[in-house]
Amino acid sequence: MINWYRIEDHLIPAENAINKIKLAGKNICLINHENNYFATSSKCPHAGADLSEGWCASGKLICPYHRHAFDLKNGRGAIGQGNYISVYPLEKRGGEWFIGIKLTFIQKLFKK
Repeated sequence: MINWYRIEDHLIPAENAINKIKLAGKNICLINHENNYFATSSKCPHAGADLSEGWCASGKLICPYHRHAFDLKNGRGAIGQGNYISVYPLEKRGGEWFIGIKLTFIQKLFKK
């Protein structure tokens, strides 16, 4: 089950930029890469770097510390890395952006 959260307009990144936001208890990178929007987790699984301080190239989010690369569409690390980041669905509805975040097990138990 996914909860959808509206993203405030001022948090949407400019072209070729990354904004870090906190939503539903998660730190998330909102990415505008070549006018395509993506949402990923913000912590590099390799050494814990803040991915919002990185950059994008060829459809990949690049970690600023050790240059690990992650596919913006599916979160998979480059061949040989053996790691990945979470990706979150984004939807534009009537001019507003929404991000989908899966409920945790505990949230599912107490959802009314």
